[in-house]
Amino acid sequence: MPHELQGYCLEDLECGMAAAYTRTVTEADLVLFAGLSGDNNPVHINEEFASTTFAKGRIAHGIFLGGLISCVLGTRLPGPGAIYLGQDLRFRAPVRIGDTVRAEVTVKEILEEKRQVVLDTSCYVRKHAVVTGEARVLVGSHED
Repeated sequence: MPHELQGYCLEDLECGMAAAYTRTVTEADLVLFAGLSGDNNPVHINEEFASTTFAKGRIAHGIFLGGLISCVLGTRLPGPGAIYLGQDLRFRAPVRIGDTVRAEVTVKEILEEKRQVVLDTSCYVRKHAVVTGEARVLVGSHED
Protein backbone atom coordinates (compact mmCIF):
# COMPACT_ATOMS: atom_id res chain seq x y z
CA MET A 1 0.00 0.00 0.00
CA PRO A 2 1.35 3.48 -0.79
CA HIS A 3 2.00 6.15 1.78
CA GLU A 4 3.03 9.79 1.67
CA LEU A 5 6.66 9.31 0.58
CA GLN A 6 6.48 5.94 -1.18
CA GLY A 7 3.95 4.95 -3.79
CA TYR A 8 2.96 1.47 -4.83
CA CYS A 9 5.71 -1.14 -4.93
CA LEU A 10 5.95 -3.53 -7.85
CA GLU A 11 4.30 -6.32 -5.87
CA ASP A 12 1.26 -4.13 -5.07
CA LEU A 13 0.44 -3.29 -8.69
CA GLU A 14 -2.05 -5.11 -10.90
CA CYS A 15 -3.04 -4.64 -14.51
CA GLY A 16 -6.14 -2.48 -14.73
CA MET A 17 -5.35 -0.28 -11.73
CA ALA A 18 -6.07 3.35 -12.61
CA ALA A 19 -5.73 6.87 -11.23
CA ALA A 20 -6.46 10.41 -12.41
CA TYR A 21 -5.87 14.12 -11.80
CA THR A 22 -8.15 16.94 -12.93
CA ARG A 23 -7.19 20.58 -13.54
CA THR A 24 -8.80 23.55 -15.24
CA VAL A 25 -6.29 25.29 -17.54
CA THR A 26 -5.79 28.97 -16.69
CA GLU A 27 -4.15 31.97 -18.31
CA ALA A 28 -1.51 31.78 -15.58
CA ASP A 29 -0.74 28.15 -16.51
CA LEU A 30 0.10 29.12 -20.10
CA VAL A 31 2.14 32.18 -19.13
CA LEU A 32 4.04 30.41 -16.35
CA PHE A 33 4.72 27.33 -18.46
CA ALA A 34 5.98 29.51 -21.32
CA GLY A 35 8.29 31.27 -18.88
CA LEU A 36 9.57 28.08 -17.24
CA SER A 37 10.07 26.15 -20.46
CA GLY A 38 11.16 29.02 -22.72
CA ASP A 39 8.51 27.89 -25.23
CA ASN A 40 7.09 31.26 -26.25
CA ASN A 41 5.44 29.99 -29.42
CA PRO A 42 2.81 32.65 -30.17
CA VAL A 43 0.11 29.98 -30.59
CA HIS A 44 0.31 29.72 -26.78
CA ILE A 45 0.78 33.35 -25.72
CA ASN A 46 -0.44 35.70 -28.46
CA GLU A 47 -4.21 35.68 -29.06
CA GLU A 48 -4.01 37.85 -32.18
CA PHE A 49 -1.56 35.47 -33.85
CA ALA A 50 -3.21 32.31 -32.51
CA SER A 51 -6.60 33.37 -33.89
CA THR A 52 -5.10 33.09 -37.41
CA THR A 53 -4.03 29.44 -36.91
CA PHE A 54 -5.91 26.15 -37.24
CA ALA A 55 -6.78 26.40 -33.54
CA LYS A 56 -8.53 29.78 -33.94
CA GLY A 57 -7.12 30.91 -30.59
CA ARG A 58 -4.52 30.23 -27.94
CA ILE A 59 -3.92 26.64 -26.89
CA ALA A 60 -2.09 24.94 -24.05
CA HIS A 61 1.41 23.58 -24.61
CA GLY A 62 1.31 19.88 -25.37
CA ILE A 63 4.05 19.18 -22.86
CA PHE A 64 2.05 21.01 -20.18
CA LEU A 65 -0.59 18.31 -20.73
CA GLY A 66 2.17 15.71 -20.51
CA GLY A 67 3.02 17.28 -17.17
CA LEU A 68 -0.50 16.52 -15.93
CA ILE A 69 0.12 12.85 -16.78
CA SER A 70 3.45 13.09 -14.93
CA CYS A 71 1.49 14.41 -11.92
CA VAL A 72 -0.62 11.24 -11.85
CA LEU A 73 2.40 8.96 -12.23
CA GLY A 74 4.45 10.74 -9.56
CA THR A 75 1.75 11.38 -6.97
CA ARG A 76 -0.96 8.74 -7.43
CA LEU A 77 -0.05 5.67 -9.50
CA PRO A 78 2.52 4.27 -9.08
CA GLY A 79 3.10 7.37 -6.94
CA PRO A 80 6.04 8.83 -5.02
CA GLY A 81 9.33 7.14 -5.78
CA ALA A 82 8.39 6.06 -9.32
CA ILE A 83 10.97 7.05 -11.93
CA TYR A 84 9.68 8.18 -15.33
CA LEU A 85 11.58 6.26 -18.05
CA GLY A 86 9.65 7.27 -21.15
CA GLN A 87 6.45 8.66 -22.56
CA ASP A 88 4.81 8.46 -25.97
CA LEU A 89 2.28 11.28 -26.51
CA ARG A 90 -0.15 11.80 -29.37
CA PHE A 91 -1.93 15.15 -29.39
CA ARG A 92 -5.48 14.65 -30.67
CA ALA A 93 -7.16 18.04 -30.14
CA PRO A 94 -6.28 21.50 -28.84
CA VAL A 95 -6.84 22.45 -25.21
CA ARG A 96 -7.83 26.02 -24.38
CA ILE A 97 -7.83 28.28 -21.37
CA GLY A 98 -10.88 27.36 -19.30
CA ASP A 99 -10.92 23.70 -20.39
CA THR A 100 -10.98 21.18 -17.55
CA VAL A 101 -8.51 18.40 -18.31
CA ARG A 102 -8.66 14.96 -16.70
CA ALA A 103 -5.33 13.13 -16.94
CA GLU A 104 -5.70 9.37 -16.51
CA VAL A 105 -3.29 6.44 -16.28
CA THR A 106 -4.02 2.70 -16.28
CA VAL A 107 -1.57 -0.10 -15.59
CA LYS A 108 -1.21 -2.05 -18.83
CA GLU A 109 1.75 -4.34 -18.19
CA ILE A 110 4.08 -5.21 -15.32
CA LEU A 111 7.62 -6.21 -16.27
CA GLU A 112 8.75 -7.82 -13.01
CA GLU A 113 12.28 -8.74 -14.11
CA LYS A 114 12.96 -5.10 -15.07
CA ARG A 115 10.93 -3.59 -12.18
CA GLN A 116 9.06 -1.57 -14.78
CA VAL A 117 5.42 -0.76 -15.34
CA VAL A 118 3.83 0.20 -18.66
CA LEU A 119 0.75 2.42 -18.41
CA ASP A 120 -1.81 3.70 -20.89
CA THR A 121 -2.00 7.48 -20.53
CA SER A 122 -4.69 9.91 -21.67
CA CYS A 123 -6.02 13.40 -21.16
CA TYR A 124 -9.68 14.18 -21.68
CA VAL A 125 -11.73 17.35 -22.04
CA ARG A 126 -15.47 16.74 -21.74
CA LYS A 127 -15.02 12.99 -22.41
CA HIS A 128 -13.05 13.70 -25.63
CA ALA A 129 -9.48 12.36 -25.75
CA VAL A 130 -7.10 15.26 -26.37
CA VAL A 131 -3.90 13.33 -25.62
CA THR A 132 -3.24 9.59 -25.74
CA GLY A 133 -0.09 7.61 -25.19
CA GLU A 134 1.89 5.17 -23.15
CA ALA A 135 4.36 5.64 -20.30
CA ARG A 136 7.01 3.43 -18.76
CA VAL A 137 8.15 3.85 -15.15
CA LEU A 138 10.60 2.18 -12.82
CA VAL A 139 9.18 1.26 -9.40
CA GLY A 140 10.55 0.02 -6.13
CA SER A 141 10.04 -3.38 -4.56
CA HIS A 142 9.28 -4.59 -1.05
CA GLU A 143 12.71 -6.24 -1.29
CA ASP A 144 14.47 -2.82 -1.40
